[in-house]
Amino acid sequence: MMREIKVPRLAESVSEGVVVAWLKPDGASVAVDEPVVTLETDKAAVEIPSEFAGVLHHGRALGDRVEVGDVLARVDEGAAPAKAATPSAAEVRPPAVSETTPTLSPAVRRLVEEHGLDPATIAATGPGGRLLKEDVQRHMTAASPAPATGGVLAVPTGAEIRPPIGTNALAPQRAPTDWRESETERAVPMSRIRLRIAERLVKAQQTAAILTTFNEVDMSAVMALRERHRDEFVRRHGVRLSYMSFFTRACVLALERLPELNAEIRGSDIVYRRHVHMGIAVGTDRGLVVPVVRDADRRSFPDLEREIARLSAVAREGTVSLDDLSGGTFTISNGGVYGSLLSTPILNFPQSGILGMHKIQKRPVVVDDQMVIRPMMYLALSYDHRIVDGEQAVTFLIGVRDRLEDPERMLVEL
Repeated sequence: MMREIKVPRLAESVSEGVVVAWLKPDGASVAVDEPVVTLETDKAAVEIPSEFAGVLHHGRALGDRVEVGDVLARVDEGAAPAKAATPSAAEVRPPAVSETTPTLSPAVRRLVEEHGLDPATIAATGPGGRLLKEDVQRHMTAASPAPATGGVLAVPTGAEIRPPIGTNALAPQRAPTDWRESETERAVPMSRIRLRIAERLVKAQQTAAILTTFNEVDMSAVMALRERHRDEFVRRHGVRLSYMSFFTRACVLALERLPELNAEIRGSDIVYRRHVHMGIAVGTDRGLVVPVVRDADRRSFPDLEREIARLSAVAREGTVSLDDLSGGTFTISNGGVYGSLLSTPILNFPQSGILGMHKIQKRPVVVDDQMVIRPMMYLALSYDHRIVDGEQAVTFLIGVRDRLEDPERMLVEL
C-alpha cells in the first residue's frame, strides 16, 4: 500500500518551507519515525520523519517550496528496495552516513557528507553520544596532512561545481573560496532563514517607533559572586553559572514593574503578557536565531542556566525546534561575545523591547569621589515608543543596572 508523507503543522506563524535535503535517497528503505527530509522554514531547519516503513519515493525536488498538507514523499509499505547498480568510477561519491550512527543534526550531516566522512569513526562528545559539529571539525583537523609546497591548486570547471548530495543547495552563506580565474563576482542565494531575518528587521524598522537608551553597569559584584559560587554551582546543579542568568533574572524583575516592555501591539490593542518568555539571541553558522526560555519569570537560577545552555546548544547544532523559537515576549542580545562595546539592537518584532549586552572592559570611574578602575559594561535598551515612554525605558534600564550592581537583591526579588 502506498502511504503519503505530508508537511505537518510546524509551529505558530509557520506554514511553509523549502526542501533543502533528502536524508534518504529515492528508492531506499525507511523505518517508522526515521527522518527522511529536511525542510528549512523561516525559523529553523526541521527534519520530517516517516510515519510508515517501506520503500521511499521522493515527491519533491531540492529547492521546492511546500506548504502544510503538501505531499513530500510516498512510502510503499511492504515493497523491497531496488537493488543498487554497481557504480562506475565516474559515479563514485563520498560514503553515505552510517545507518548505525545516532540521528545527526542537519549541520553535522551536511558537514560529514560534504567531506565524505563516516560519522561512526568520529569521537562524539555531545550528550548521549551525539556527534557535534565541533567533533567533526576536530576530526578533520587531526586528519589533514601538511600542505605540500610548490603544488598547483586545480581550479574546478563549471560542470564540477555542484553541492554535495544531501546538502542545502539554497543556503550557502559564506563568501566563496573556490574562485575561478575568470570570475570577478558570484551571486550566492540567501537561505530562507537569512531572507526571513532581513524581512523581519526591515519590518521592525518600518513599523515600530524604535528608540534606544543607554546606561552602564559596574560588573564587579556579579563577577565576585560568580567567582565565589562557580565551582559549587557546577557540582550541585551540573551546569556552569554564566552572566546570562543574572541578566535574565534582572530583566524579569524589572519587567514585573514595567509590563509595557513585555507587551506588543496588535491592531489597535496593546496585549500584555502575564509571564516572561525570554528570547536569547544565539549566533550560528546559519545566521542569528532567538530561542525562547519559556516562563523565565518562574525559573530559578539553575533552571535558567540549564535551559539557556540547552537552547544555545541545539541552536548551534541546527536541531532547535520551531516551538523553541516561538512565543518570545522580550529579548536579550549579547554583542559583547564578539567584542562589541556599544550597539543599538533592533527589536525582535513584534516585541516592544530588547536589551543589548556588551563587552566587559576595565575603565576608570568615580566612586565616592575617588577614581577607581572597574569592570564596566554598556547596556542598550531599544524599545517601541508607541507603547513605551522614555521615562519607562530609562526606569527599566536603571532597574536592570541596580540589580546587577547588587545581585543579592535578585535573590530576595527586590
